[in-house]
Amino acid sequence: MAAIPAVTDATFGELVLKSTKPVLVDYWADWCSPCKQLTPIIEELAREYGDRVSFLAMDTNENTAIPTAQGVLGLPTIQIFVGGELVKSLQGGQKKSTLVNAIEDVI
Repeated sequence: MAAIPAVTDATFGELVLKSTKPVLVDYWADWCSPCKQLTPIIEELAREYGDRVSFLAMDTNENTAIPTAQGVLGLPTIQIFVGGELVKSLQGGQKKSTLVNAIEDVI
């Protein structure tokens, strides 16, 4: 997940809830095969939309408080926040077109 900056339980408020741009959070774990399949898509979208949307990745092995508070019950989960509010949540492996549509809806 090196290409996508990490967000942690400690930094979630500052990086996600206080962001002036929409934020896409990718909740993942190293044991999650669909997460690994989704990573290159998220990295590609970050290159395409990074000027208008912040892309962050949360390792759910190391950070448990925020995923629990946000109702993340399965991995991968993608959540999009605008103005500190959750506006979209997608669970499981996703096609690029689905993620593009979700991003386009909020920018």
